[in-house]
Amino acid sequence: MACFAPVRPLFTHKHSLYHTRKPQLKGSTLLFSSSSITPLLVSSFSANLHARFRGPASPSGSKLGLIAKVGGDQADYLSGVEETKSLGSDAASAEQFSWSSVILPFLFPALGGLLFGYDIGATSGATISLQSPELSGTTWFNISAVQLGLVVSGSLYGALLGSLLVYPIADFLGRRRELIIAAVLYAVGSLITAYCPDLGVLLAGRLLYGLGIGLAMHGAPLYIAETCPSQIRGTLVSLKELFIVLGILLGYLVGSLRINTVGGWRYMYGLSAPVALLMGLGMWVLPPSPRWLLLRAVQGKAPLQDSKEKAIEALSKLRGRPPGDKVSESQIEETFLSLKSAYSEQESEGSIWEVFQGPSLKAFIIGGGLVLFQQITGQPSVLYYAGSILQNAGFAAASDATRVSVVIGVFKLLMTWIAVLKVDDLGRRPLLIGGVSGIAVSLLLLSAYYKFLGGFPIVAVAALLLYVGCYQISFGPISWLMVSEIFPLRTRGKGISLAVLTNFGSNAIVTFAFSPLKELLGAENLFLLFGAVELANIGRMIAAYFSLGDLTRPVIAAIQEILLIN
Repeated sequence: MACFAPVRPLFTHKHSLYHTRKPQLKGSTLLFSSSSITPLLVSSFSANLHARFRGPASPSGSKLGLIAKVGGDQADYLSGVEETKSLGSDAASAEQFSWSSVILPFLFPALGGLLFGYDIGATSGATISLQSPELSGTTWFNISAVQLGLVVSGSLYGALLGSLLVYPIADFLGRRRELIIAAVLYAVGSLITAYCPDLGVLLAGRLLYGLGIGLAMHGAPLYIAETCPSQIRGTLVSLKELFIVLGILLGYLVGSLRINTVGGWRYMYGLSAPVALLMGLGMWVLPPSPRWLLLRAVQGKAPLQDSKEKAIEALSKLRGRPPGDKVSESQIEETFLSLKSAYSEQESEGSIWEVFQGPSLKAFIIGGGLVLFQQITGQPSVLYYAGSILQNAGFAAASDATRVSVVIGVFKLLMTWIAVLKVDDLGRRPLLIGGVSGIAVSLLLLSAYYKFLGGFPIVAVAALLLYVGCYQISFGPISWLMVSEIFPLRTRGKGISLAVLTNFGSNAIVTFAFSPLKELLGAENLFLLFGAVELANIGRMIAAYFSLGDLTRPVIAAIQEILLIN
């Protein structure tokens, strides 16, 4: 699930290390691949990602190794032009702010990420409860492997659909309304799922919940990045991504507490509703993004003076200042001039078909292949089916399996934080190749457990922990950084759009297919297949990355030069 930390300045200057172009204004969102989506999903569902590493400390003093900024022409994703640089974010003029004024504008959007992660964790326990004759509380508990795959992947298909639906309307809706709609979809989807009378209604609820994921994972990082003070933007965006992993842990925890309750799966899914209600009410009282208000005026889609007044009022409210204070007025005027200048100099992007030509095609093969491999090696299955895997691995009691899932969730949270701190120090190429090698070993170990070592459940637990840990230091933080840096500037937005669709499409398919394939091939052969795919991926990456060089520093121009030569 597929990104951390501060969004870098959205203007690429004439003498920039990365490009030799005039300043360009880029629309953006943030992705994170700490779980099954990047997108996050990562994640977010952004179609446009620019990323780089920065030095050891953020302006606020926190060490945040991985910096990702997702951006691209709004014609590509949001139908307009915008940026996520927060108000008054120039390095020379650090904002004065109080932490009390920052908490709520961060917390309520971040709940959208927590609810996404919660669905992953809750589904792990819900699949055990739903299929149990004693615990299901239904007459239709004996569902097939295909039906189970649809239940688990239903929210992912909804998320994919949501990301496509938001494509043409996100700029019209704005971040605040987008998140309010996401909260409504979260609440309605969870309640329908919790009170469903049959499988068909359950699937409809899962799809609606997924639509909420699609909107939330796009709108939340945008709102946070556009409204928070520049000094702490990186810290808050990182915390928002950690909320996703925290949600996974909470889902596992609720599953372990409710697993022995008849109809416990209804509680697991239904507990999302009050959190979604809190998110919706919170976003209702928060103001719209001041930058979005100005963007509408720059695009000629709203009256200029009215937009400026609303933006000043919104910024004053966000910073806890008196309405219409001079500081907010000055910041809004400066931001408006920046937006206007950048919008007038905006350069057109290439068409979608240019991605399949020349160096862009080579970049898509490398980047799209990396995104594809991170999903088809079974990564989504380990999180969504953790409880079922553990139950089949010797923890026959449902309560035992769900408790071990909690351990996996805690370990995942720990490794996520380690990745934030250490990726920049250790370098991307060693971590990526080493981490993927560890994933291959863990998959082969799981296969060996089911084949030869069935009497030692600790082997299965160790293999799952190894899998999660290696993923968090390799695919988790690095894959989308790689994708963001290898596309030529002209086709970057469109290329990453295709990579995002590849990510979520393969994610949903693998999650759906896991249960039927396990029934058809057997667990030992399925994990052996995943391991073989991962070994092939290692060879592919070694060939690609030794030609591209290590990516511990911004090397966009160098990568593009290599692609043009080869």
